[in-house]
Amino acid sequence: MDLELIRELQAYGFFALVVFLVVVLYSYWFHLYRSEKTGRRNYEKYADLALHDEISDRVLEQNKRSA
Repeated sequence: MDLELIRELQAYGFFALVVFLVVVLYSYWFHLYRSEKTGRRNYEKYADLALHDEISDRVLEQNKRSA
């Protein structure tokens, strides 16, 4: 294998990795968007957790295993 072939394979691998990561990112974004719209999750409630993080504050969700 000469150096030119190795660099070409490296470029194709990098391009494939970038395309794969873009697909994963957009599918995760779509999952978050769809679960917010269908009402399965309320992510604004989780964003509010940064403001209400004291030990005496109420719990966001009850864990089904500990209830």
